[in-house]
Amino acid sequence: MAQVDLSGRVALVTGAASGIGAACARALSAAGARVVLVDRDERVHGVAADLGGASEGRVVDLTDLPRLAELEVCADILVNNAGVQHVAPVEEFPPEMFHRMLTLMVEAPFLLVRRLLPGMYERGWGRIVHISSVHGLRASAYKSAYVTAKHGVEGLSKVLALEGGPRGVTSNTVCPAYVRTPLVENQIAAQAATHGIPESEVVEKIMLTEPAIKRLIEPAEVAEAVLYLCSGAASFVNGTSLVLDGGWTAR
Repeated sequence: MAQVDLSGRVALVTGAASGIGAACARALSAAGARVVLVDRDERVHGVAADLGGASEGRVVDLTDLPRLAELEVCADILVNNAGVQHVAPVEEFPPEMFHRMLTLMVEAPFLLVRRLLPGMYERGWGRIVHISSVHGLRASAYKSAYVTAKHGVEGLSKVLALEGGPRGVTSNTVCPAYVRTPLVENQIAAQAATHGIPESEVVEKIMLTEPAIKRLIEPAEVAEAVLYLCSGAASFVNGTSLVLDGGWTAR
């Protein structure tokens, strides 16, 4: 694939203080885009500073919907990445956590898209990429909110693809298996407790049982998929799910 040139484009990346979001911000910046990094974590300023140029970090809690509605931003590229995880059986799953997770991973992306689409339509060009998951295509026990949210994002992306495609705006998802990020590392203890196994066995016995390729994915690999979806080579890729699951869904 030819080198991706996003000079003159503005990209908004959520959950950009670490992990996949930070990797996406770096990849888009390296391709020439000015990146607006959003996260509730103050470290987002450091990531933005490392990018240099006109990129900026903003501390925003995306579950604060009134604050989100006031967010002043204009972008050609939106990467919906922010997410959290909670592992528990349905009968023990806190309703307030279920609500928070769907707010963050479904409602906030909808509101951001709603804010940015008019500008994308006016310019006749836009790229919306949702960081979904293999759990947007398959289910796992003890992850009711996460699986529900990711399935919801898959549906939202397809609707956006149908509405935006004729007007120059594509919408796609990227669906990785377990990625080496703080989100994954932080759920090891909960997975161990829920499944009744030592923490040292979680990666092998829980996270790597389904993929044929027995390793975690690196954030930079996900970022390369996002960059591809923003490239000219992917101009006809719309309404699809780019699956990076090591063969999980081939079963």
